[in-house]
Amino acid sequence: MKRKFVSLIIIMMGVGNALAVGAQPDVALTVYNQDLALVKEVRSLEFKPGIFDYRFSEVPSRIDPTSVHFKPRQSIDKISILEQNYQYDLVSPDKIFDKYLDHQITAIGKNGQLYEGTLLSRSGESVVVQGKDGSLSVVRTGELTDYKFDKLPDGLLTRPTLVWKFDSAVKGPIDCEVSYLTNGMNWHSEYVAVVAEDDKSLELSGWVSIENNSGGSFKNARVKLIAGDIHRVPAKGIEGAYGMNAFRSEAKVAPQFEEKAFFEYHLYTLQRRADILSNEIKQITLFPASEVKARKVYTYDRGYGRRGDGTKVKVSLEFKNGQAEGLGTPLPKGTIRVYKVDSDKSLEYVGEDEIDHTPKDEMVRVYVGDAFDIIGEPKAADFKEISSSVSEESYEVKLRNHKKEKVEVVVVEKLWKSTDWEIIKSNFDFHKKDANTIEFTIPVSPDGETILTYTVRYKRF
Repeated sequence: MKRKFVSLIIIMMGVGNALAVGAQPDVALTVYNQDLALVKEVRSLEFKPGIFDYRFSEVPSRIDPTSVHFKPRQSIDKISILEQNYQYDLVSPDKIFDKYLDHQITAIGKNGQLYEGTLLSRSGESVVVQGKDGSLSVVRTGELTDYKFDKLPDGLLTRPTLVWKFDSAVKGPIDCEVSYLTNGMNWHSEYVAVVAEDDKSLELSGWVSIENNSGGSFKNARVKLIAGDIHRVPAKGIEGAYGMNAFRSEAKVAPQFEEKAFFEYHLYTLQRRADILSNEIKQITLFPASEVKARKVYTYDRGYGRRGDGTKVKVSLEFKNGQAEGLGTPLPKGTIRVYKVDSDKSLEYVGEDEIDHTPKDEMVRVYVGDAFDIIGEPKAADFKEISSSVSEESYEVKLRNHKKEKVEVVVVEKLWKSTDWEIIKSNFDFHKKDANTIEFTIPVSPDGETILTYTVRYKRF
């Protein structure tokens, strides 16, 4: 424990050398949902005439140093940057020992004995110290309690630092704008949907989770979020690292973000400042709970391959993101977790799904799970080869409903690609969804069975 105390003294010595900024900077963050953030700071920097080095510390360890933009707010024509160096060789016990090879140290044994001299070697089990008289001491590390070092070795830093070489014709403090990109920051949305008793509406609330693994903290920051998929060039330089369930509150919270279209994306601006600290996930209300009209959809979809024997019927909730339906706000991509209130008023979890960025007035379908009491049973009923290029295939799909109420199941059938097809017989109407997909909406009575049959004629190209 005492050894750690000595190391802490060295680190605190390094802080005094590394810090070059006194005042708390004014910080603005724009966070993208692609592990990226734009940091904009205003700091007061102390200038002096001539060419000199300035250490700009307290930057994230995952900063992209090639993205740095610097601009003085005054005397722009009298200040220029000749050079920028990104220094990220940070203090650690191993690096201190490496730097002190062939230098003087003091090691203190458990019995208070001092081993003073030149550090020749250090491994996980022992250190080798050469005394002033040339004698060698090989001491097991388990027998030592403390090490003493004269100073922090040159080149080691307590935090990543930008070192600028300025050519200045002014003296004194000047406010400067500094912006840069950093990896390790991300945001995503979580939604909580509580389904009404009749399954015809749901209460939807939205949350934003901001993850900061950039290696830097940002206090009292102005925060903006960009929803959309920006294009980025693959990284070639230096780079420095989920999730959290949204929760539901009964309180009606006012919207905290102002949303607007921005270029080809959507921009969400937090209407207050916030601390975004290192290694933190912060959740903020995106919009308060809204009651939205919805409907439950049962879907039986076997995909391609007409002879599949899958029996699962999917259950989804579908709603329109429209103002008339109770919503009508752009929804950033994220996870929707669905709950329903039981008869004892307790909230029970019933499933979740992920949605993509969804503009207003578009449909949202949330797949929550598979129906327990509804079964689909497919069957390839017949096949006829009419000619070398024409064939007919007949299919049968049995749907059994063990629920106490009537249901409608949407049966999705995929037809073979690279063919010209025609439904020549069917006992239910169908809807052509695309070139190779048709859908039937099949009613099934309580504790009943309905059989869908159809025949398709294929003409091969």
